Amino acid sequence: MGLPGGGTLGQGFMLQAQPQELVLAAGGSVLVNCTTNCPNASHITLETSFSKRQAGQGPGWTAFWLDKVTSNNLIFCSGFCNGSQMTSTSRVTVYRLPQRVELAPLPAWQPVGEDFTLSCRVQGGEPRARLSVVLLRGQEELRRQPAPLGEPAEVMATVQAGREDHGANFTCVTELDLQPQGVGMFRNASEPRQLRTFVLPETPPTLQASRLWEAGTSVPVVCTLPGVFPAEEAQIHLQLGDRALSPHVTTEGDVLSAQATGTVRSVPEGALQLACIVTLGGQSRQARLELTVFSFLGPVLNLSESNATEGSVVTVTCSAGARVHLLLEGVPAEAPGQPVHLELNATDRDDGRDFWCHASLEVDGVLLYRNSSVRLRVLYGPRIDRATCPQHLVWKERTMHVLPCQARGNPVPQLQCLQEHSRRQVPVGTPFLVRLNHSGTYQCQAVSPRGMHTLVVVMDVQGLNSANIIIIMSVLVTLGLLTILAASLCVFGVQKRSGRYEVQRPWPRQPWLPLQPQEPLQPPEPLQPQEPLQPPEPLQPPEPLQPPEPLQPEEASAEVQAP
Repeated sequence: MGLPGGGTLGQGFMLQAQPQELVLAAGGSVLVNCTTNCPNASHITLETSFSKRQAGQGPGWTAFWLDKVTSNNLIFCSGFCNGSQMTSTSRVTVYRLPQRVELAPLPAWQPVGEDFTLSCRVQGGEPRARLSVVLLRGQEELRRQPAPLGEPAEVMATVQAGREDHGANFTCVTELDLQPQGVGMFRNASEPRQLRTFVLPETPPTLQASRLWEAGTSVPVVCTLPGVFPAEEAQIHLQLGDRALSPHVTTEGDVLSAQATGTVRSVPEGALQLACIVTLGGQSRQARLELTVFSFLGPVLNLSESNATEGSVVTVTCSAGARVHLLLEGVPAEAPGQPVHLELNATDRDDGRDFWCHASLEVDGVLLYRNSSVRLRVLYGPRIDRATCPQHLVWKERTMHVLPCQARGNPVPQLQCLQEHSRRQVPVGTPFLVRLNHSGTYQCQAVSPRGMHTLVVVMDVQGLNSANIIIIMSVLVTLGLLTILAASLCVFGVQKRSGRYEVQRPWPRQPWLPLQPQEPLQPPEPLQPQEPLQPPEPLQPPEPLQPPEPLQPEEASAEVQAP
């Protein structure tokens, strides 16, 4: 009669194998105890295909070590109780961790928006029923499934690449779950694989550079491509003909740009190609520009004498390279590439004169222009300009004036004006106060290493005469009389309002004498607004003044009474 747990009864007693479920790692050892509650048990033993050795024995029990357990199997405990046989079974489960968990390599670069496949291969791992395979992006679980049978077991998942996947790590993890058996959870992980995603626009980059390049000059080149991700990992290459340029690469957001300076040194005139190539994720975009290399020499201006002497013949020559048209001071060259000459007799008017030569060259239907100039210096003696230096000056005494004489020459002369006899120097070109002693004749001399030029200037200073004094005194007397008359009118008006003085009417057509108050005047009280003042009734508008008749002493007195 069988019992639960694999034990059988012998005359009412039971034999058991402990533990009932044996779970151990492959190649390990385990202790198994065959025990019974029969008081007269005998011949207790363990039957198994594994290597065993007795670990101990006692009344009703015998223990055995099982060594090098490598497979799943059953073990049997048997014994006798009072002559009846007893048996019991126990299952041995061996687990093995996966020998290899590997995530297949990812693409070196994955375009954003396109699908890619994660493939995980698992070698080994038992029991398969308790083994799961998990695909992770970072810590995010993408797929989980039981490990399929077969060697190796393979699990795959399809994922769409995004910008957020750039630089992300993908991992394959196996989980051997033996927690129900009380053993635990065993995890194995593959080496992580990093994914790099990218965006490279279908449009070509923008290449900016002058279409016409002059040999021997440096020209800036700019190449730009927006919408690149990640822009900092893109490669940009600039090439001029068969020579690579060294660009300065910058990124701003998704915009990739490169700047370089190209120089064409010793190539023949003609066509040359400029290329910009952007590479990312194994793909490339490029732009090309056809350039025209040309040579534009000149214009070159030369003077036969840069510092010519007045009266000498000076030759101006303008030259340039082949195919260049020249125009020197309005005079054209006979043919393209031919020089043009100009001769002149140097005069003082040519000192500081600029000569201009204009050059033009046609390249691919485009006219290019250049100008050049040269300055001629003419050496000539000093000269005082009569137009700016009057020879006769009439000035008033005690007035400010300027002697406006100017001298020119090359080298620049020194100018001074000295009075004859006294050799007194008068300022030139600056204001000064004219005095009587400035009258006289002056020798104005301009001196330089190339000679001297003299100009006579007569300065006539007029002093203030008696007629002028009489006129000035008359004006002053008239102003004084008018001031006295106005003051008298104001005093009479104040006296009438205050009532403190009474002035008797004078004789007709006789002047008033100054009033002398007997007591000190007190400040008048503040005036209140009132009607406009009217002259005193006794006063009439005065007739034009006539010379007064001789006054008699008694008639000329005026009586002033105190109030």
